[in-house]
Amino acid sequence: MKIATYNVNGINARLPVLLRWLKESAPDVACLQELKAPQEKFPELAIREAGYDVIWHGQKSWNGIAILSKVGMPQEIRRTLPGDEEDVHSRYMEAAINGVLIGCLYLPNGNPAPGPKFDYKLSWFKRLTDHAKELLSQKTPVILTGDYNVMPTDLDVYKPERWVDDALFRPEVKSAFHALVAQGWTDAIRKLHPDQKIYTFWDYFRNAYERDAGLRIDHFLLSPEVDKRLLAAGVDRHVRGWEKSSDHAPVWVELKGV
Repeated sequence: MKIATYNVNGINARLPVLLRWLKESAPDVACLQELKAPQEKFPELAIREAGYDVIWHGQKSWNGIAILSKVGMPQEIRRTLPGDEEDVHSRYMEAAINGVLIGCLYLPNGNPAPGPKFDYKLSWFKRLTDHAKELLSQKTPVILTGDYNVMPTDLDVYKPERWVDDALFRPEVKSAFHALVAQGWTDAIRKLHPDQKIYTFWDYFRNAYERDAGLRIDHFLLSPEVDKRLLAAGVDRHVRGWEKSSDHAPVWVELKGV
């Protein structure tokens, strides 16, 4: 089974790009972030015509997540991250597909830091970590994937010295990511490509994509039950170069025996 994650940066504005990529890459499951569309404006018909069942949680102008599947209807488990009933942002969705529990997430950016947005990012990270620990305790196949808005190491960012004060690279955020992984999760890209420069995001400004001045902020974390099935992982980097594409590129894993 091939599972992908893709921050589409506005699903209706990027729909031709999304559909082209779905046809070319043909993932069995695709987790999308940053839909930037209210619930009723999600292009359900176009997605279904592309061969995918879908569940989604929209939000006007901001955020928004979806899980697409062509191997069975996603069985929704939850569409909010536990721990804060007052948090109405559409940033987390969880569904079971073919015996695998998939959490699709869009972690807050957190800039400017320090400040309220950074505090929200850290509190959201804490809630994710608490929930992830509970998921691991179930000893079942779990994948947590999406836009984490964190570069875990210097290898994951072009010219790291320029990012030391950014909310995506501050020590508190990197520590939170490493603490999450240390629970027993596997960073799929780094397991298979431990020393390779791999980016998933290139800004629209200053010809970042052409200069390969990128960041690795979209991640796959695998529970031990999924880690042992991991065959391949990569980034569809070329998609970022398509006309009117998102500033992110799709990331994917292939699993055996699913």
